[in-house]
Amino acid sequence: MNPLTEKQIRSCFVNASKREANDATLPHLDEVRWDRIDYLGWRDRKAPLSSYVVVELDDGPVGVLLRANDAARGRRKAVCAWCEDVVETDDVSLYVARRGGAAGRRGDTIGTLICTEFRCSRNVRRTPTRAEVGDSAEGAKEQIIERRIAGLRERSTRFVEEIRRTR
Repeated sequence: MNPLTEKQIRSCFVNASKREANDATLPHLDEVRWDRIDYLGWRDRKAPLSSYVVVELDDGPVGVLLRANDAARGRRKAVCAWCEDVVETDDVSLYVARRGGAAGRRGDTIGTLICTEFRCSRNVRRTPTRAEVGDSAEGAKEQIIERRIAGLRERSTRFVEEIRRTR
Protein backbone atom coordinates (compact mmCIF):
# COMPACT_ATOMS: atom_id res chain seq x y z
CA MET A 1 0.00 0.00 0.00
CA ASN A 2 1.22 3.49 -0.75
CA PRO A 3 1.96 5.68 2.29
CA LEU A 4 -0.86 8.07 3.17
CA THR A 5 -0.84 11.37 5.01
CA GLU A 6 -3.23 12.37 7.77
CA LYS A 7 -4.94 14.77 5.37
CA GLN A 8 -5.44 12.05 2.74
CA ILE A 9 -6.90 9.68 5.30
CA ARG A 10 -9.29 12.18 6.85
CA SER A 11 -10.59 13.28 3.44
CA CYS A 12 -11.21 9.82 1.97
CA PHE A 13 -14.08 8.53 4.14
CA VAL A 14 -17.24 7.74 2.18
CA ASN A 15 -19.59 6.94 5.06
CA ALA A 16 -18.47 9.38 7.75
CA SER A 17 -19.27 13.03 8.25
CA LYS A 18 -16.44 15.55 8.17
CA ARG A 19 -16.76 15.81 11.93
CA GLU A 20 -16.48 12.03 12.40
CA ALA A 21 -13.44 11.94 10.11
CA ASN A 22 -11.78 14.84 11.92
CA ASP A 23 -12.51 13.33 15.35
CA ALA A 24 -10.96 9.97 14.41
CA THR A 25 -7.84 9.06 16.37
CA LEU A 26 -5.42 7.97 13.68
CA PRO A 27 -2.72 5.34 14.14
CA HIS A 28 0.90 6.47 14.35
CA LEU A 29 1.48 6.75 10.61
CA ASP A 30 5.28 6.87 10.94
CA GLU A 31 5.13 3.36 12.48
CA VAL A 32 3.05 1.80 9.70
CA ARG A 33 4.95 -0.65 7.51
CA TRP A 34 3.21 0.43 4.32
CA ASP A 35 5.00 -2.16 2.18
CA ARG A 36 3.58 -4.99 4.34
CA ILE A 37 -0.11 -4.04 4.39
CA ASP A 38 -2.89 -4.40 1.87
CA TYR A 39 -5.21 -1.96 3.62
CA LEU A 40 -4.87 0.34 6.61
CA GLY A 41 -7.13 -0.70 9.48
CA TRP A 42 -7.25 0.44 13.09
CA ARG A 43 -9.43 0.72 16.16
CA ASP A 44 -9.92 4.19 17.61
CA ARG A 45 -8.07 4.33 20.96
CA LYS A 46 -10.41 7.03 22.27
CA ALA A 47 -13.67 5.60 20.92
CA PRO A 48 -13.42 1.81 21.33
CA LEU A 49 -16.53 1.02 19.29
CA SER A 50 -15.23 2.95 16.26
CA SER A 51 -12.80 1.43 13.80
CA TYR A 52 -11.63 2.44 10.36
CA VAL A 53 -10.26 0.90 7.20
CA VAL A 54 -8.70 2.60 4.20
CA VAL A 55 -8.36 0.63 0.98
CA GLU A 56 -6.57 1.77 -2.15
CA LEU A 57 -8.84 1.65 -5.17
CA ASP A 58 -8.00 2.63 -8.74
CA ASP A 59 -9.24 6.18 -8.12
CA GLY A 60 -7.38 6.61 -4.82
CA PRO A 61 -7.79 5.71 -1.16
CA VAL A 62 -11.30 5.12 0.18
CA GLY A 63 -11.98 5.06 3.89
CA VAL A 64 -14.84 3.44 5.79
CA LEU A 65 -15.99 4.02 9.36
CA LEU A 66 -16.87 0.72 11.04
CA ARG A 67 -18.75 0.05 14.26
CA ALA A 68 -18.37 -2.97 16.51
CA ASN A 69 -21.05 -3.93 19.03
CA ASP A 70 -18.39 -4.34 21.67
CA ALA A 71 -14.84 -4.93 20.52
CA ALA A 72 -13.96 -7.03 23.58
CA ARG A 73 -17.18 -9.04 23.84
CA GLY A 74 -17.76 -9.12 20.09
CA ARG A 75 -14.72 -11.25 19.41
CA ARG A 76 -15.58 -14.72 18.36
CA LYS A 77 -14.02 -17.86 17.03
CA ALA A 78 -14.65 -17.51 13.31
CA VAL A 79 -12.92 -17.11 10.01
CA CYS A 80 -12.29 -13.53 8.88
CA ALA A 81 -14.20 -12.79 5.68
CA TRP A 82 -11.24 -10.81 4.32
CA CYS A 83 -8.10 -12.86 4.98
CA GLU A 84 -9.92 -16.20 5.40
CA ASP A 85 -7.11 -17.36 7.69
CA VAL A 86 -7.78 -20.79 9.17
CA VAL A 87 -5.05 -20.52 11.83
CA GLU A 88 -5.93 -17.20 13.53
CA THR A 89 -9.62 -17.70 14.22
CA ASP A 90 -10.19 -16.50 17.77
CA ASP A 91 -9.81 -12.77 17.26
CA VAL A 92 -12.57 -11.93 14.79
CA SER A 93 -15.32 -9.34 15.29
CA LEU A 94 -18.50 -8.41 13.50
CA TYR A 95 -18.07 -4.93 12.07
CA VAL A 96 -20.94 -2.94 10.62
CA ALA A 97 -20.63 0.05 8.29
CA ARG A 98 -23.19 2.58 7.13
CA ARG A 99 -23.46 2.81 3.38
CA GLY A 100 -22.34 6.04 1.81
CA GLY A 101 -24.71 8.71 0.59
CA ALA A 102 -28.50 8.69 0.92
CA ALA A 103 -28.64 4.96 1.65
CA GLY A 104 -26.46 5.42 4.73
CA ARG A 105 -28.51 8.39 5.89
CA ARG A 106 -31.58 6.12 5.72
CA GLY A 107 -29.78 3.66 8.00
CA ASP A 108 -28.72 1.08 5.40
CA THR A 109 -25.71 -0.88 6.69
CA ILE A 110 -23.51 -3.80 5.74
CA GLY A 111 -21.72 -6.10 8.17
CA THR A 112 -18.82 -8.51 7.89
CA LEU A 113 -16.45 -10.50 10.06
CA ILE A 114 -12.93 -9.02 10.13
CA CYS A 115 -9.89 -9.68 12.30
CA THR A 116 -10.51 -7.54 15.40
CA GLU A 117 -7.06 -5.96 15.29
CA PHE A 118 -6.96 -5.80 11.46
CA ARG A 119 -4.06 -8.25 11.17
CA CYS A 120 -5.24 -9.65 7.84
CA SER A 121 -2.11 -8.52 5.97
CA ARG A 122 0.06 -10.36 8.48
CA ASN A 123 -2.15 -13.45 8.34
CA VAL A 124 -2.03 -13.81 4.56
CA ARG A 125 1.78 -13.56 4.63
CA ARG A 126 2.33 -16.27 7.24
CA THR A 127 4.14 -19.42 6.16
CA PRO A 128 1.61 -21.95 4.86
CA THR A 129 0.99 -24.97 7.05
CA ARG A 130 1.93 -28.44 5.91
CA ALA A 131 -1.76 -29.15 5.36
CA GLU A 132 -1.97 -26.18 2.98
CA VAL A 133 1.18 -27.06 1.04
CA GLY A 134 1.31 -30.83 1.21
CA ASP A 135 4.48 -32.18 -0.38
CA SER A 136 4.80 -29.30 -2.85
CA ALA A 137 8.04 -27.51 -3.58
CA GLU A 138 9.15 -24.24 -1.98
CA GLY A 139 7.68 -22.28 -4.92
CA ALA A 140 4.23 -23.54 -3.98
CA LYS A 141 4.48 -21.69 -0.64
CA GLU A 142 5.12 -18.41 -2.44
CA GLN A 143 2.19 -19.06 -4.79
CA ILE A 144 -0.11 -19.75 -1.84
CA ILE A 145 0.94 -16.48 -0.19
CA GLU A 146 0.47 -14.56 -3.45
CA ARG A 147 -3.03 -16.06 -3.84
CA ARG A 148 -3.90 -15.14 -0.25
CA ILE A 149 -2.72 -11.55 -0.76
CA ALA A 150 -4.72 -11.25 -3.99
CA GLY A 151 -7.80 -12.68 -2.25
CA LEU A 152 -7.50 -10.26 0.67
CA ARG A 153 -7.20 -7.31 -1.69
CA GLU A 154 -10.17 -8.46 -3.75
CA ARG A 155 -12.47 -9.09 -0.75
CA SER A 156 -11.58 -5.87 1.11
CA THR A 157 -11.97 -3.87 -2.10
CA ARG A 158 -15.36 -5.45 -2.82
CA PHE A 159 -16.59 -4.55 0.70
CA VAL A 160 -15.47 -0.92 0.40
CA GLU A 161 -16.94 -0.61 -3.09
CA GLU A 162 -20.26 -1.94 -1.75
CA ILE A 163 -20.20 0.70 1.01
CA ARG A 164 -19.45 3.40 -1.54
CA ARG A 165 -22.19 2.29 -3.92
CA THR A 166 -25.24 4.51 -3.59
CA ARG A 167 -28.72 3.09 -4.14
